Amino acid sequence: MTATPTRSAPDRLLSVLAAFDHEHPALSLTDISRRAGLTLTTAHRLVAALTEWGALERDPSGVYHVGLRLWEVAALAPRGLALRQVALPHLEDLYEATHENVQLAVRDGAEVVYIEWISGRSAVGVHIRVGARWPLHATGVGLVLLAHGEPAFQDAYCAGPLASFTPHTITDGARLRRELAEVRRAGVAVSSRQVTEDALSVAAPVRGPGGSVVAAVSVVVPQADAQVPVLIPAVRLAARGISRALGWRPERDASVGAEAGAGDGAS
Repeated sequence: MTATPTRSAPDRLLSVLAAFDHEHPALSLTDISRRAGLTLTTAHRLVAALTEWGALERDPSGVYHVGLRLWEVAALAPRGLALRQVALPHLEDLYEATHENVQLAVRDGAEVVYIEWISGRSAVGVHIRVGARWPLHATGVGLVLLAHGEPAFQDAYCAGPLASFTPHTITDGARLRRELAEVRRAGVAVSSRQVTEDALSVAAPVRGPGGSVVAAVSVVVPQADAQVPVLIPAVRLAARGISRALGWRPERDASVGAEAGAGDGAS
């Protein structure tokens, strides 16, 4: 009989925090114990330590919530609050130009994570919120981030199972490869009815100081009356503005590329 491997202390501690998600923002001690796969005694000890440190907070009814101390630590992440602060003026400009859903997202593994979202009262409904995750292939921002990912990662992603949300979701690896090539060629991604039947998104890459893609910005509009040729310049302008605010200089990248081309020709 194979013995169950002993979980390390850090693993048990992280399992307590992982018990919380958007569907379970408030948990009792029993809930935490069950969702973390821990005995009630172990869960009680770890929850007490996390509460004392401020990672968890206990309300008068005895239910636990994520504490503000975690928010303070998370705010230090360069792809989180810092990026949001730099991007927000440009996202607001994009919203004022469209009065539609405006989103900023980064890649985390095989998923896109939304770190900012601006929406108007009349904007089309979307299944996202700050902190939400979706598979890369099913969203405009995800397609941009996947298209500019490492070749080996793209190969593995396209070879894997691709979740379907509507009849229009890309679920074929060969088709996804062609889509990613088009995103790189056009400089934007247009994702129509992949998550919901009534929405279309246009997304563009946000580049860091070295020119690598660090995020993506998009606008999501009703699919029925989407004016893609009008939306593309607006989204590109927002992405370019955020990129420049992060330190990207396209003219510098162009000069480096020209020098590399000249060197190739001389060899």
